[in-house]
Amino acid sequence: MSSLKALSAMIDALNERIGRGVAWLTLLMVLMQFFVVIFRYVFSVSFIPLQESIWYLHGMIFMLGAGYTLLHDEHVRVDVFYRDAKPKTKALIDILGSVIYLIPICILIFVYSYGYVSNSWAVFEGSTETNGLHLKFLLKTVIWIFCALMALQGISMAIKGFLYRHDQGSHYDELPEDEFLTEEYKAELAEGDHLS
Repeated sequence: MSSLKALSAMIDALNERIGRGVAWLTLLMVLMQFFVVIFRYVFSVSFIPLQESIWYLHGMIFMLGAGYTLLHDEHVRVDVFYRDAKPKTKALIDILGSVIYLIPICILIFVYSYGYVSNSWAVFEGSTETNGLHLKFLLKTVIWIFCALMALQGISMAIKGFLYRHDQGSHYDELPEDEFLTEEYKAELAEGDHLS
């Protein structure tokens, strides 16, 4: 069991580090967009490599940050049962969701994108613009990295659920009730004051 805990902790640490690093790309993207606007509307200059860099960063932020988002349980969750379920039921839902849906879908995305990405590498696909970035093959590779990071985080979720169900983990005891609801707002909800 300790080796499973260690594996889960390693996966979590990987996605945590990548997610924190990718967060800085957001700042870089905003700064680049600022300069594109200045170049275009103040100096009437269109700088295509900079514009394409913004697209690349945007794709990388979402694809590389997905595992981090899953680690922190921040993906949109359409749930009927999960929110009010007991911790052991939540653990079971996470195990089944990871094993039946998340990991197989990551594998399918990898398999179906294999030709798309490898063909791009075969010709070192670049921009359709003559003076654009000729690195589209690298951007497409992020699809595979996305699949790996999400599948790994799914494995970590399944491990944490398994350990909790076998009384070896505390992940589900540590989850906040609802981090966005302050005590004051919870009191208002209970009293019905939020309706006025």
